[in-house]
Amino acid sequence: MAKTGVLDSDPTVMVKPSELKKELQKLVKLIVDDDDYCTETIDQAKETLYALKQLKINKRSLSIKLHETLRCPEDFKCPLSNDLMRDPVILASGQTFDKPYIQRWLKAGNRTCPRTQQVLSHTILTPNHLIREMISQWCKSQGVEVPNPVQYINEEGITEADRDHFLSLLEKMSATLFEKKEAAKELRLLTKRMPSFRALFGECLDAIPQLLTPLSENKFPSGIHPNLQEDVITTLLNISIHDNNKKLVAETPMVIPLLMEALTSGTIETRSNAAAALFTLSALDSNKTLIGKSGALKPLIDLLEEGHPLTVKDVASAIFNLCIIHENKARAVGDGAVRVILKKIMDGVHVDELLAILVMLSSHHRAVDEMGDLGTVPCLLGIIRESNCERNKENCIAILHTICLTDRTKLKAMREEENSYGTISKLAQVGTARAKRKANGILDRLKRAINITHTA
Repeated sequence: MAKTGVLDSDPTVMVKPSELKKELQKLVKLIVDDDDYCTETIDQAKETLYALKQLKINKRSLSIKLHETLRCPEDFKCPLSNDLMRDPVILASGQTFDKPYIQRWLKAGNRTCPRTQQVLSHTILTPNHLIREMISQWCKSQGVEVPNPVQYINEEGITEADRDHFLSLLEKMSATLFEKKEAAKELRLLTKRMPSFRALFGECLDAIPQLLTPLSENKFPSGIHPNLQEDVITTLLNISIHDNNKKLVAETPMVIPLLMEALTSGTIETRSNAAAALFTLSALDSNKTLIGKSGALKPLIDLLEEGHPLTVKDVASAIFNLCIIHENKARAVGDGAVRVILKKIMDGVHVDELLAILVMLSSHHRAVDEMGDLGTVPCLLGIIRESNCERNKENCIAILHTICLTDRTKLKAMREEENSYGTISKLAQVGTARAKRKANGILDRLKRAINITHTA
């Protein structure tokens, strides 16, 4: 994958446990899967574990302190947490909530007041200074120490000063070219190092359109500064990683068209990160449909055909995710995916990932017809015979099983392979459970075809 910055996050920044766990999972996977991992990756994993431990300790300590305040006046408790409010804010409905909890409610995509169910005219939160002062006085009278609001917000990794800086950077995206470039570079860095900054884009409804202003205001790709485009697209990728942002990002009207444009223009990292962003957004089924309908599969397939080493894996991942739903399989086949994927497999390029896509496409009848015409059978039989990867063998035999069910003329090539090498029989004996079933299914068809011939 191109430079997303996901694995380079600073684990010493206080973030949500879920974000730290995801970061740790990716680091451990990198260490386990990559024989050429560096010692820095191990150090990052250790630092992330330490940050997760400290967050757990701090949370437990805070819980003990709050337990002492359970008998506080009802008006001082947040309706969402039922705990003493530390940073009371007023919602558009006029109701008061503790800021972190109402932020979480809004980030989840809710646009109603959780207390009155009233539809909100906006999501701006106004500090309730009166309630905060009353809570402070009550705490003093009870001898209770309330955590500083800013320190509490730091559990999310963001202070009010950070939020103000974030908004000022977005404003600069409509300023001079120099200011746009500087702001885009900093937004890329912040969303790379601080997962909590990704969540800010979900709080402000205009944040994503503001981020994309430099790309959307240029009519032609040649008018976009390459580095500016790369920074904006990479920032878009970074914020798409945040689960609560996926729906909002994909449904922002200009996002998918600009990602499609980025697949064909700009630096190679821009193109790779655009593919990675589509892959990340396609985690949601509703986004798979939206991206497929937009026509994004065609530029993805074209980029796969170009075959640049930095883009192939991201592109393959995006195509695989999108083709999980049936309607996108038809679109991919119509856009020439079978021919391009087979050519790459025959060239030995990312065979594992591309075979996984091909076996998925083989459930579409038109894809199977194309495979029969493109030399798929000898290619897949060769992989089964020579590969040491059980998953690849399983995918190959699954595709061959589908082909032999729909095109009896291909049985001859399979029979010749079986007579020469016993490839299918061997797989039926030592393959995975699924591979054995598919191999035995082909062997049965070969026997029936021989019996029919003899009878005739």
